[in-house]
Amino acid sequence: MFLRLPCEPPPPPSMAPSYHGHPSPLLQSGKDPHFLRINQDTCSSPTGHAPHHFKLVSVHVFIRHGDRYPLYVIPKTKRPEIDCTLLANRKPYHPKLEAFVSHMSKGSGASFESPLHSLPLYPNHALCEMGELTQTGVVQHLQNGQLLRDIYLKKHKLLPNNWSTDQLYLETTGKSRTLQSGLALLYGFLPDFDWKKIHFRHQPSALFCSGNCYCPLRNQYLEKEQRRQYLLRLKNSQLERTYEDMARIVDVPTKQLRAANPIDSMLCHFCHNVSFPCTRNGCIDMEHFKVIKTHQIEDERERREKKLYLGYALLGAHPILNQTVTRMQRAVEGRKEEVFTLYSAHDVTLSPVLSALGLMEARFPRFAARLIFELWQDREKPSEHSVRILYNGVDVTFHTSFCQDHHKHSSKPMCPLENLVRFVKRDMFVGLGSSTSTNYYDACHREGF
Repeated sequence: MFLRLPCEPPPPPSMAPSYHGHPSPLLQSGKDPHFLRINQDTCSSPTGHAPHHFKLVSVHVFIRHGDRYPLYVIPKTKRPEIDCTLLANRKPYHPKLEAFVSHMSKGSGASFESPLHSLPLYPNHALCEMGELTQTGVVQHLQNGQLLRDIYLKKHKLLPNNWSTDQLYLETTGKSRTLQSGLALLYGFLPDFDWKKIHFRHQPSALFCSGNCYCPLRNQYLEKEQRRQYLLRLKNSQLERTYEDMARIVDVPTKQLRAANPIDSMLCHFCHNVSFPCTRNGCIDMEHFKVIKTHQIEDERERREKKLYLGYALLGAHPILNQTVTRMQRAVEGRKEEVFTLYSAHDVTLSPVLSALGLMEARFPRFAARLIFELWQDREKPSEHSVRILYNGVDVTFHTSFCQDHHKHSSKPMCPLENLVRFVKRDMFVGLGSSTSTNYYDACHREGF
């Protein structure tokens, strides 16, 4: 059985369709791009590639933080011993790792919004703290930044050499792993990492909904989705037996073990090649792990079928997508600020966005996943602008719900910007099954669900 994990490359083969309307060069060569590691996708990525008469106008990047230490521990077991200091003589390594540590250790001259200024700028504990970014996580985003630099700065000159603070828009949640991931990406991306030009804004919500977080209907969808998850778990007798056996091994009630979310700790053991814990009653092993992961895959399948999560995703993702579209529209008007946007976020940020876009096969984002919106101008027709959407370096534009048929009747390799605007401003609400809601507030407060 093949089980995809957060430490492995993302989307399934069904999402690797096109390279500007044609099969990916890797598919033509018989290789599957989805099984290439993050530092191996640079040669195949369509990121930043377009016909010569297209000009890159702005780039909007959504990332999940890099590899981290677990948020939970398995009760009555020893924590996995992972070192979260950054060492040049330990794999994985990146050429900029030592310079990154040196730069971060000198302290920030940046103006971070509270409470970001109180967070450590890089991981530095011999035994990782809960949820702390690991060296793997730092390297993943140094690599992400290097990739984006090679394409967007060296090739397309998105930022001038004397770039200024207002040309970047940087936002992160108040977790050290998201701030540090964003800093690592920027350190790999920017040709001159100048603290005086780095201004991270704090986002209290993992949905990045800013002042539009109150949405009763979204919460109702979430409650029904959680109820669906609970009922599916009750029907899985093998899963229940597995939890009971694991609870017996660590000598705690089954409910306590399940509440401790053991899969989070088990994933860390697996990804870092650390043995699963043992007690005098036995050992937690790969069979336990497989059963839980198999159930998660079944849960994802049913989630797509029931579409309760889609309702949550459309309302959850609307504020951040609306912000992105608004920035694109300002760029179209000729505004030069915020041409590079970075949201350093979580799996629960990216997952609703992917679902809302109609990328239902994307599944749960792995560590250091990146979702990118590129805005392009047609030099031959300067009033025309197009967007392209890439997920971990794969062009998924024509798999979105708002542009899935466009390439069938157009030779252009991208999607008209107006398609994305119409989707965010109108069609996201239509997708909720309401013909009366024409804005976010009305959709959130609609009754009768």
